[in-house]
Amino acid sequence: MIRRRSMSRAARGFTLIEMMIAMGILGLILAMLASSFSAVAHSKVHGEARLASDEAARLIMLEMSREIRGVVQNGVAPVRVLLVGAGHMQGGTPLDNITLSTLGAGHHRAVFGPGAEDIVSYTATPNQNHRGWFVLMRTQQSGLLAPGQGARPLPVVLADNLLSLHLRYFDGTRWNESWDSEANGGGTLPLAVSIDLALATPSGKPMYLSTMVPVPVVLWNALWNP
Repeated sequence: MIRRRSMSRAARGFTLIEMMIAMGILGLILAMLASSFSAVAHSKVHGEARLASDEAARLIMLEMSREIRGVVQNGVAPVRVLLVGAGHMQGGTPLDNITLSTLGAGHHRAVFGPGAEDIVSYTATPNQNHRGWFVLMRTQQSGLLAPGQGARPLPVVLADNLLSLHLRYFDGTRWNESWDSEANGGGTLPLAVSIDLALATPSGKPMYLSTMVPVPVVLWNALWNP
């Protein structure tokens, strides 16, 4: 009789309460796993976006530094010694512009002499799609053309998450907020240019990069005709 009762109870299986408890525990475990996976996925996305922003910022700094180092006084080719930097403020944020004549802008120097001369400009305008951000643009045209000749160069967007761009120019005694090579004694260049760049990141924390670029005042005829 006792054996028949135990077999009958085993045949009935789980009760409704036991099933609800089991489903609740399973749902809790699945929710914890989903939360963990979501946190890992968000961390991965933010990490990749941070790396992309960091790489873009460093490429901008590298290109600007190379072009500033390419601004040299030339004794061979009829290049134009040009470096004009203007300081601007937008709502208390520095957004400076710079225009320079550089040899072989963004490229390696020619093996047997200076490369082609280019006029390069960096400008910043407000980002219409995001308040507080700015668009950093770069234009390039041949320095062999007279002003007004050739097609109007189209700007290339380097970054649409610019927060600030501050440029300073060292004259050997002090740092200046602006520079005009055509006004400072006719073709004079600063000894160094300081670049402070800030870009927005997906996490909301700004990314700051700074560097100082020496300007090589070199006569190319002394280099290529020793």
